[in-house]
Amino acid sequence: MRLWDKPVEVGQFRPEMGLVFQNPNDQLFSASVWDDVAFGPENMGLSPDRVKACTEEALSLTGVTELADRPPHHLSGGQKRMVAIASVLSMHPQAIIYDEPSANLDLRSRRRLINFLQASRETLLISSHDLDLILEVTSRTLLLDSGNIIADGPTVEVMGNTQTMIDHGLEVPYRLQ
Repeated sequence: MRLWDKPVEVGQFRPEMGLVFQNPNDQLFSASVWDDVAFGPENMGLSPDRVKACTEEALSLTGVTELADRPPHHLSGGQKRMVAIASVLSMHPQAIIYDEPSANLDLRSRRRLINFLQASRETLLISSHDLDLILEVTSRTLLLDSGNIIADGPTVEVMGNTQTMIDHGLEVPYRLQ
């Protein structure tokens, strides 16, 4: 298997691909938000000036600059989610995998996340049961069941297929009924 014309090798670090964990507590581990967001660029061997620039940019993009000196474990769920995203963005990936990005978010944080994802420049791969989020953020959907691709196509068409959705344990989102 190849990714961006390079072979995929077990254990190989690929900063062009980012992953935002479902639970930000599993991703954030440093004493401060700044340290978490700077961790990737530092480990990529970037110069201190470049690390600072990448960290500041990622904090600004995610709207959490004012949290830079705070310990991640003192943040709300929505704040942690945006810091986790910033920690990935600081490495300037080409694509980002989001695992259940809206899990455990209140409505305000969820809306902020949706707006952020809609404006993203990177290629997004989103694994989610939040079908309304998928409708708002994606144009293409792959419906998976037991590891198999069941449907692949425009999001509205895939999610609007009542029989396919029911057959695979899902419901057609309300706005498509």
